[in-house]
Amino acid sequence: MVAACELRGIHRRFGRYWALVDINLQIQPGEAVLVCGPNGAGKSTLLSICATLLRPTHGELLLFGKEPRKHRAEVRAKMGYLLHQTLLDDALTAEENLRFYAALYGLDQVDARVRKRLEEAGLAHRAKDTVQTFSRGMRQRLSLARALLHEPDLLLLDEPLTGLDQQAKDALCERLALERQAGRALIIVSHELPQLMGFSDRVVRIDGGRIVQDQPIAEAIA
Repeated sequence: MVAACELRGIHRRFGRYWALVDINLQIQPGEAVLVCGPNGAGKSTLLSICATLLRPTHGELLLFGKEPRKHRAEVRAKMGYLLHQTLLDDALTAEENLRFYAALYGLDQVDARVRKRLEEAGLAHRAKDTVQTFSRGMRQRLSLARALLHEPDLLLLDEPLTGLDQQAKDALCERLALERQAGRALIIVSHELPQLMGFSDRVVRIDGGRIVQDQPIAEAIA
């Protein structure tokens, strides 16, 4: 089976500072991997490299078995992002935001896609409301709907539970669990591990730019 994401000997330097050192990691289709560690450990740098937003100083990144530099458009079309920034336009309605991204991706069957994702997010009744009227939890659910609009095979999530109340956290985790069951690979950077462990397969801990733990969830919590 070809890995959804594979990092081989990845190093990343900023000036004299090495943010990542010799990172070797594979994420398989349908696998959810939690990435944790202290502030400044290199987690966000790792996620940015996986998202092809940042190039490694040394090493090789493969996405779906291909080098992003040679197949950038193809591999990016298979990825969805849920970052700190929601990437939503507050002045547009929920429906308009999704339609905007559908146009960027050049998607077909836009009406059906938008309706499906709004229903899954529990926001169908707010489709015509502007995002500026949404709570933090609703924005996060809509942002996930945006990330899933083109049905990606790999989801990259940076602190997806930050700022959410417990009900919103539960709803988001339920959605992510369903996406994993659908065969999508998930890489989740988070400090809130207990909430996410219920549907995750592995935990990877980074400290000082190095992987210091890579274990199945069952072993990590034993």
